[in-house]
Amino acid sequence: MALKETADAVLAGLGDIRSELEAVYKDLHAHAELGHQEHRTATRVAEHLKNCGYQVHEGIGGTGVAGVLANGDGPTILLRAEMDALPVREETGLPYASTVTATDAVGRQVPVAHACGHDMHVTCLLGAARLMAAAPGSWNGTLLALFQPAEEPGDGADRMLADGLTDRIPHPDVAFAQHVLPYPAGQVGTRAGSFLSAADNIKITIYGRGAHGSAPQAAIDPVVMASMIVVRLQTIVSRELAAAQPAVLTVGALQAGTSGNVIPDSAELLVNVRTYDEASRQAVLAAIRRIVRAECDASGATRGPRMEEGTHFPSTVNDSAVTHEVAAAFTAAFGERAGTSELHSASEDFSRLPDAFGIPYTYWALGCVDPDTYHSAQQRGTVAQDIPVNHSPLFAPVLQPTLDAGVQALVAAALTRLAQPDEPDSMRP
Repeated sequence: MALKETADAVLAGLGDIRSELEAVYKDLHAHAELGHQEHRTATRVAEHLKNCGYQVHEGIGGTGVAGVLANGDGPTILLRAEMDALPVREETGLPYASTVTATDAVGRQVPVAHACGHDMHVTCLLGAARLMAAAPGSWNGTLLALFQPAEEPGDGADRMLADGLTDRIPHPDVAFAQHVLPYPAGQVGTRAGSFLSAADNIKITIYGRGAHGSAPQAAIDPVVMASMIVVRLQTIVSRELAAAQPAVLTVGALQAGTSGNVIPDSAELLVNVRTYDEASRQAVLAAIRRIVRAECDASGATRGPRMEEGTHFPSTVNDSAVTHEVAAAFTAAFGERAGTSELHSASEDFSRLPDAFGIPYTYWALGCVDPDTYHSAQQRGTVAQDIPVNHSPLFAPVLQPTLDAGVQALVAAALTRLAQPDEPDSMRP
């Protein structure tokens, strides 16, 4: 039996569980939970996995869940979905929109919504896990369904690893993950090599001398100093990196002072950097340090700047051989709806999991926008303006065909390794 035929056999039951999966998705969407607070979500995930016959490990790294389904001799593959939502007030107008509020890590009361689509990832993986469990005669090996907390804060994978994940589940041979992105629903996109950027967050504090707003000669103005730094930082990508070295540098916050007639004595900048290779990353970080120190010196700052490194996300670099296998499976499963994804400047912590096991991985894009809406915006040339992106209060995947496509993609990817090896498989490279 060819790989596509095996996948079709496993997916034959999708129609029977579609309405149930849609209900699960709507429930998760309406009950969004922040990172490290995904208790309700984790409980629902564990219940579903247990009902499908998985051996379930709960509370990994706080709220992480891993389901293990052994089905004879063969490879072990890991499918991962993240569970957390964002501190965003949902404005989609959906009947199942989130109205949840919660207390965040620093004690603030914030709205919470699944504005990045992690609820769709969870539902798709639950669907794939259930279909694989219901078709044991179609594959051999071990399936690991991993549900990770706190991808958005960037420490969810690390906490699972610190809590002994590598010792608590079988050692996988390969890992797979997907993410909804603002492309037409029903489409999937793979990319060998670099796919998502690394991300670095830096907090910069600069020090001047405060004075009355009417007497700037008595001050060393940190607002002017910070403004010069912001402008100069924009030259790093445009003037210090080659055109073939993509990078993004954003000053997302500049905070100084409390009154228009008071020159403050310090200012704070929050900087975010996205790069795709370590050489570019180190070059940009070194340039930031050089520019900040030089501008402070030029302004006569009362003391040197303080630069604190915050959350770091690793780059996502897909294994070429694994991606080729998955791309071939997607072409067979989706036809012209399977393609090559572009490079993305978003960031993820998924790669920390396969890296900890020392295994290859691939990560792909799953379209989630109503196709007619997308194509209309494309014809107008207004995709960037009219199609909400991840983290927008207006972002919400169209339920179908996104959900079906996400389940199909996970099953197809899993079967590139788990399909019975004694049967001919013309799709293997």
